[in-house]
Amino acid sequence: MERITAYTRQQFEPLSMVVVGDVAPGGLVLLPRRVRSVSSVTPVTDGADDAPSLPSSAYRVTSSDLLGQVDAVYLAWGGYDDLVVGAESWNGGWAGLLDGWSAEQVEVAGEFGYAAAPPVVAQATALLSAHIQAQAAPSDADAAQDPSLDVDDEGNNVRIEDQADDAPSDPVSASASTGSTQVDALLASYVNAGLGLLGGV
Repeated sequence: MERITAYTRQQFEPLSMVVVGDVAPGGLVLLPRRVRSVSSVTPVTDGADDAPSLPSSAYRVTSSDLLGQVDAVYLAWGGYDDLVVGAESWNGGWAGLLDGWSAEQVEVAGEFGYAAAPPVVAQATALLSAHIQAQAAPSDADAAQDPSLDVDDEGNNVRIEDQADDAPSDPVSASASTGSTQVDALLASYVNAGLGLLGGV
């Protein structure tokens, strides 16, 4: 799965992460990942690290899970707060506040990924697993063809790694290929060229 994630730059299982998106004219923020839910939207402003998160009344979220929709956040969809300086009703509400900040990007925190892996991705995963297994050799041979694999006498992958709870989870680096041209061809339509991620894959 790491090879597929590195190649497609997509998350096929729900994962909490923060993405950074550019704010287009009109307040549209296209998200680089399939969004499932949004917990906070925070403007990225120059020299203002303490920019407050916007309330849910200040944006609208659409997901490509719904037919005809795109993964996006629409800022300044409506609403105001007379208790927040710059977001008062007489100042244009949240739209006026965003204009005053000149925010060109926002951080969107939430849950991203597919509800279930698409059938093509499941097929590609099985094909890649078979490809990796075919590269392995029994442990009584001089060495496995792929040095990253450990196998037993029957050719089964048996690498066991420490999965301590406090082990750091490093982001998966982007890759130009999964290692199988057949799998690459199957996943071509899922490749995501966007890299605007923080704390995710």
